[in-house]
Amino acid sequence: MARRWQRVLLAVVVVLLVSTTLSVFVERTAAFGQQTLWMGMRGGDVYELQGRLKLLGLYTGPVDGHFGRRTYLAVRRFQYEWGLRVDGVVGPRTKVKLWQATRHWYPGLERLAGKPTIPILKVGSRGPRVRELQARLKFLGYDPGPIDGRYGWRTLRAVRTFQWRFGLPVDGIAGVRTQGKLWEATKRWRWGMEARVAPPRQVAPPAPPRAATPAAPSARRPVQTSGFRGFSERDIDLMARAVHAEARGEPYVGKVAVAAVILNRIESAAFPNTPAGVIFEPLAFEAVADGQIWLPPDRESRRAVIDALNGWDPTGGALYYFNPERATSKWIWSRPQIKRIGKHIFTK
Repeated sequence: MARRWQRVLLAVVVVLLVSTTLSVFVERTAAFGQQTLWMGMRGGDVYELQGRLKLLGLYTGPVDGHFGRRTYLAVRRFQYEWGLRVDGVVGPRTKVKLWQATRHWYPGLERLAGKPTIPILKVGSRGPRVRELQARLKFLGYDPGPIDGRYGWRTLRAVRTFQWRFGLPVDGIAGVRTQGKLWEATKRWRWGMEARVAPPRQVAPPAPPRAATPAAPSARRPVQTSGFRGFSERDIDLMARAVHAEARGEPYVGKVAVAAVILNRIESAAFPNTPAGVIFEPLAFEAVADGQIWLPPDRESRRAVIDALNGWDPTGGALYYFNPERATSKWIWSRPQIKRIGKHIFTK
């Protein structure tokens, strides 16, 4: 009996030694060298580079150890996705980022995987990966539409909102970097949780009474641009984008009026209580639907938001507005009208 246990123990020790040796071997064979890589080079480091890029779905050519044009374009695409300098040269920073994104890679894994482990998702994409993307977005409180595995316009808007909030390039494409951020932000997510777990609502501090008529410039409070009334710089920037997109070409008072409508909705119990929630509410603003919300705002739009935050509400408490030359909805025409400013009619 004792000899039997000795044989079992010896076998366990041998297995541990073999596994340790293999892990060291794999680790050494899956580690970049010190040299910087660029187009035209050949060797084992280029083979590893291609294998890791192929595992991410960024490189579609053969893993042959030759740094050709397809490898160069894949490197540039990776650098763009991860916020690196896009030069196509694989230096220390690019190597570190690539290694972090493909920690589980080892030579030959890209052939065994068959398909890229992180496919690029965009409008028109379908499948279980899109369904998981939608579920994770909904778990965070975004509105990707029905979780049906179809990357439509509502999913596009949810991805863009997520990218904006996390400081990513706002292109609406769920690439390697966007999916990595989303998966990192939803570590606790499991299938079904998106249906019953709601993120905590951000409650803004109570706002002071707002004037119904424009205050004289000398009577206004000093302009504040950080943490004012519970709004962050990103909130102010998003509202300025909405004002710029919705009221471009309107007189200045018309821009302040649009900003005031956004603030009125935030303070109303019938609407979300954050700027992003109001602006990205489905079908709320035309500029979100056509993508103009992502145009960089001008200084006048930002100043209009600050004036509205300081209490100037030229609309008299309006919650809606529309352009009578373009509006076709019977519902919006039925709302009690307050006044007309520029080309917009503002309503309750």
